Amino acid sequence: MRRAGFADYASLHRWSIEERAAFWSLVWDYCGVVGEKGARILADGERMPGARWFPEARLNFAENLLRARDDADAIVFWGEDRVRRRMSRRELYALVSRLAQALRAAGVEKGDRVAAYSPNLPEAVAAALATASLGAIWSSCSPDFGVQGVLDRFGQIEPKVLFATDGYLYGGKEFDCLGKTREVLARLPSVRRCVTIPYLGGGRLGETLEEFVAPHGAGEIAFERVAFDHPLYILYSSGTTGVPKCIVHGHGGTLLQHLKEHRLHSDIRPGDRVFYFTTLGWMMWNWLVSALASEATLLLYDGSPFVGRGRILFDLADAEGMTHFGTSAKFIDAIAKLGLKPRETHRLERLRALLSTGSPLLPEGFDYVYANVKADLCLSSISGGTDIVSCFVLGNPIAPVWRGEIQAKGLGMAVEVFDEQGRRVVGRKGELVCTKPFPSMPVGFWNDPDGKKYRAAYFEMYPNVWRHGDWCEETPRGGFVIYGRSDAVLNPGGVRIGTAEIYRQVETIDEVVESIVIGQEWQGDVRVVLFVKLKDGARLDEALVARIKNRIRENTTPRHVPAKILEVPDIPRTRSGKIVELAVRDVVHGRPVKNVEALANPEALEHFRNRPELAAP
Repeated sequence: MRRAGFADYASLHRWSIEERAAFWSLVWDYCGVVGEKGARILADGERMPGARWFPEARLNFAENLLRARDDADAIVFWGEDRVRRRMSRRELYALVSRLAQALRAAGVEKGDRVAAYSPNLPEAVAAALATASLGAIWSSCSPDFGVQGVLDRFGQIEPKVLFATDGYLYGGKEFDCLGKTREVLARLPSVRRCVTIPYLGGGRLGETLEEFVAPHGAGEIAFERVAFDHPLYILYSSGTTGVPKCIVHGHGGTLLQHLKEHRLHSDIRPGDRVFYFTTLGWMMWNWLVSALASEATLLLYDGSPFVGRGRILFDLADAEGMTHFGTSAKFIDAIAKLGLKPRETHRLERLRALLSTGSPLLPEGFDYVYANVKADLCLSSISGGTDIVSCFVLGNPIAPVWRGEIQAKGLGMAVEVFDEQGRRVVGRKGELVCTKPFPSMPVGFWNDPDGKKYRAAYFEMYPNVWRHGDWCEETPRGGFVIYGRSDAVLNPGGVRIGTAEIYRQVETIDEVVESIVIGQEWQGDVRVVLFVKLKDGARLDEALVARIKNRIRENTTPRHVPAKILEVPDIPRTRSGKIVELAVRDVVHGRPVKNVEALANPEALEHFRNRPELAAP
């Protein structure tokens, strides 16, 4: 704010939108980006898509993450309560150097793809940075993906090299990966080399990581400086409505956006120790890795977050001096229902920020964190997506946290809420949009040469405006409340209701572990149907049904009250933990679910099929 000449956040944000070129140029300078910036900052700045950021720049993403080369921790890794390892910045640089040489020797060139089918291991970070150093393109899936789910993704992008592991841990159990990887390789002819990262000691396919790098000694990395929008990552849409979209993100946009979000919105400083509970199949892994550019230590965790009855992540926080704890709203709700009080069982001395995403964090989640985790921290509910590998709305460490609200629009992000006519609204629900281009917009979709799929995904509803697909509200304070995905909005009697409005009430009921709500087409209208997963020993009797309905009616409106409340033993979710309302809606209506491979527990869909209760009034 001082560098830009402003005294408050609102003025800084306004300037960052009105003078986007000046703002993003200042971010480059303030964060000390390594590379050649060039004279021009923004060309075709009103075209969306079509704006070109830093069209003369040359830089390399990995070079910016590997600036520090000393004995401080670059990465600390915990594999549940069984494996603990650490890697210094010097050791990380050396491994990236050897991997880059090995990849080059394997024929990987600028623009080629390198993929990983791996848990959240330090070697995966090193392999991603080695790939980026060459100007090649990185993509990854977590090892809980099934064979078809991996092929739906990697089959589209045709990687030359595949990194894989022998297995992974979850809930104290070991899971073999070699059988699935063998099937993937048999149907992925583009792969020339398979490199096994040993984790559980269960064998190999191809060569081991050590064998792969053995011919190459550590030395200076020959970073390939590329154009600002040269492809860096390929990420994937959830794929629950068809084959996943392959979303391509560039070196410069990813780096600048993450530097801004980390250093300004998250207050990440050199020496901080940053954690996010994620897998390699979720964009939060890519977001976390970028914290190396701020000279922070990455705290990686692989496995179940409920080891030790939900205490293990707080054990990690104490043992490693965690400063930033990143998790999902569902985890916060789960540990609240377990009755955990980390502030009484753990020190959490250095923890000053807790970040939550994946689904809306309900007001009661805010209450729980401040009462039972730590009173003195910045609770940042954040929201964006794989589409932009970053956030539209997120935290602000110099502003108050208001219960139930995301604090702020991201700097440089022209975020608004539109009604159906494309008019801005405040204090009313509508579509989350961004009205000006920003650097981390996708370079495009893979195999979409004319950009038709890309434009259809974001720009059809409001021309020249990014429609993100979130149903939300901007508060008079400038904060945001997300009510769910627009395509899952309920519409009884023509009134649009965000699903999170109902979840907020249901999840205050002690007997309910989790819920999912859909709109069922019924007699020419839509009726609200709520499915609940109950605690062991609880029964969905008439009294509990009445209590749930009363809670919803008293705190929302009569239109929110479900016409039907049914019990299910499990709720289907994506591999990044998001519940899948659209898939459940399709099953209830007898429509096929196009891509069950995108789900972590596809068998759960059967609990919703042909329910006799849904054929009756």
